[in-house]
Amino acid sequence: MSEQQADAAAHTTDHDAVYPEGDEAAQAVRDIADVAAVEVITTAAVHLLSAAAVKVGLADDPDNQIDLDEARKLINALAGLITAGAPEVSDMHARSLRDGLRSVQLAFREASPIPDAIGKGPGEKYTGPVN
Repeated sequence: MSEQQADAAAHTTDHDAVYPEGDEAAQAVRDIADVAAVEVITTAAVHLLSAAAVKVGLADDPDNQIDLDEARKLINALAGLITAGAPEVSDMHARSLRDGLRSVQLAFREASPIPDAIGKGPGEKYTGPVN
């Protein structure tokens, strides 16, 4: 038995009892206990980033999808998550998330008919002024 197989045999979960070995559904589902925190943080950030991009008009149909009120909420949440999570994730992950955040902050500023003052835009209380 290989070391990997021994580790898998020693690590059984309630999930294994509900979805016995060989069940296709069991193979398609990852047990949350096996997911690294960095992966959870970055996945949540990417979801917030994607939703914010759509709401600021960076998607296929900006005329029907733009919603700056919703975008502001998403950008604030994203900025908070990135600011709090950056020390926990690698610099490589944090840098690309910050770049994405800055992009949606700038897109928000461009899409807004009455731009916020510098330092008062969405997420800027966490990131500092974006211009």
